[in-house]
Amino acid sequence: MSAVDTKQDQSVRLLFELSRDDNPRLFDDLMRFNKGPKRVNRLRFLAHEGLLAQHWHLGMTAPAPVTTPVRSTPSGMDLAVARQTSQAFQVGTGVEE
Repeated sequence: MSAVDTKQDQSVRLLFELSRDDNPRLFDDLMRFNKGPKRVNRLRFLAHEGLLAQHWHLGMTAPAPVTTPVRSTPSGMDLAVARQTSQAFQVGTGVEE
């Protein structure tokens, strides 16, 4: 195969064997589907999500500066950070200022 043929065909073919002893959770998840395209698509999805999870920090932006003084509870929880997280997910903090 020439270098030109390799550049045009950008797909990867994989043939692998997985036993339950290797990775029980992955094995059980894949066995939910009959052999064929559904199982392959599930594996493709899991691989893609795993890749995103492995590199999640690359997509993060710099944190916004905290304008309120940082206060901590006795348990060590930072209320300013908790408030920002709650605002991001629109969850009530239950703490009044």
